[in-house]
Amino acid sequence: MVTPRDAATVMLVRDAPDLHVFMLRRSLDADFVGGAHVFPGGAVDADDRLAEIEARAPGRSDADASRLLERASGGLGFWVAAIRETFEEAGVLLAHRRAPSGPLDLDDPEIAGSFERAREALNRRRLRFVDFLADEDLLLDVTSLHVFSHWITPVGMPRRYDTWFFVAPAPEGHAYLHDDVETIESAWVRPSDAIERSRRGEVELIFPTFKNLEALTRFETAAELVEYVRTASDVEIVPPRVVRDGSGTRLLLPGDEGYDDTVEPNDGAVDSRRIADVVTSTPREGTA
Repeated sequence: MVTPRDAATVMLVRDAPDLHVFMLRRSLDADFVGGAHVFPGGAVDADDRLAEIEARAPGRSDADASRLLERASGGLGFWVAAIRETFEEAGVLLAHRRAPSGPLDLDDPEIAGSFERAREALNRRRLRFVDFLADEDLLLDVTSLHVFSHWITPVGMPRRYDTWFFVAPAPEGHAYLHDDVETIESAWVRPSDAIERSRRGEVELIFPTFKNLEALTRFETAAELVEYVRTASDVEIVPPRVVRDGSGTRLLLPGDEGYDDTVEPNDGAVDSRRIADVVTSTPREGTA
């Protein structure tokens, strides 16, 4: 069985005046679900779990993070990866100076230019995130990220991820711009609008993104959402299962009819030509 790789995703939210979430479009050349609209995020790297990183994450230790995620260790790496990937992909850095304490002044052209150069170097793998933090003496705002949901890619897929989705209030003054490498478009959207555009076939959403957008529609404002996730507990794992029947290849969620009777396929059993159909199986007009 393919072992899922740890990953983290961030839903940056703000009120404009109602709840909007920041989304990116993956490059059409991407190996996996190219062209899909996603939230910033990616795989957890080994460096995300360095002791030097934990020392720059006040307010949440690895032990605390691991207890929250019900892991033996390594939990803080999900928060670190979420912050790193959000900076690399969207130019948004959830961090602050050690001294003087306070938000980053990205209105200063010199500081903004320096950070943009660092972002480019990180994306080109010419700079390590831990070294960037040390050079700028930055502390990560790990307490601004709140756990929202937990998804695991179904058995049978050749590439699997164990992904924690976080919510964070969007800081002011940051780039909020795709990197033109891994991502090629970016926008603030109402969750309901993104869902409707997906139903009409205007944008492509992978299944977990679609379902998390659905969950966001329960909240009128970002302030309401953030207040909810600050106090929420017992986030359940969502492990979809692949089913192939007369209706084709599709995903079932816990609670769906037939979920408990589904026989998990062997590794690679899902035809690679159908993978995109499976993971982007968002309901279209007239089908849901």
